[in-house]
Amino acid sequence: MQVPKASDVLADDLRERILRGEFREGTALPPERELVTQTQMSRTTVREALRILEVQGLVRIKTGRSGGAFVQVPGEESVASSVSLMIRGRQIRLAALLETREAIEPACARLAARYRTDADLARLAHADEAIAAEEGSLTDFLRANVDWHVAVAVASHNELLTGFISALSEAIYTSTDNRGFVDAEVRRVTAQAHQSITEAIRGRDADAAFRRMTRHVHEYVQAVLEVEERTAIDVPGS
Repeated sequence: MQVPKASDVLADDLRERILRGEFREGTALPPERELVTQTQMSRTTVREALRILEVQGLVRIKTGRSGGAFVQVPGEESVASSVSLMIRGRQIRLAALLETREAIEPACARLAARYRTDADLARLAHADEAIAAEEGSLTDFLRANVDWHVAVAVASHNELLTGFISALSEAIYTSTDNRGFVDAEVRRVTAQAHQSITEAIRGRDADAAFRRMTRHVHEYVQAVLEVEERTAIDVPGS
């Protein structure tokens, strides 16, 4: 039977206390010396437990006279980081990434139409403008495309969906043979589709946003899979 390390036990205890709200975001955990006294564990063990929490994104370690371990609450960045690591570590197939995107992005668009703010609309409009810029480079276009999809997720005001879409969009962007796939016609159609979805979101037409995003991502999936049949497309990290 495997016995857990003392540092893991302490990290588990502190993690549960943080997640239960015993330590509010931005506040400091008890100093190392106090934790050593409370737990009767060595300073090395306490420091290792704090490093575990730091890696998990639950504390931020500051050094110096005013330093210590300060509590932070995981956000969509943590979700995106975890999903990205899974995609790379498990070598998830491009087809699976596209299937996941096709399953959840229409829901993001529907929620965005319900909950979008003026700031969300400004972010979408900025991305639409960059996508439609004819003089922009392929890199500029692709980055604006990722920004737009993430902006739709942000407008949903659902942290889990935002984290998933952030990771998926980056992974699909990285793993697609964009130079062999994206031409002037693709850019024109993409810009048109995005603007149509943005208008549905602006008008708070949730059903139209859902339908238009469903059609857009499905057509993109079909086009990418056709390219995949002709070219070798690496999954991120492969």
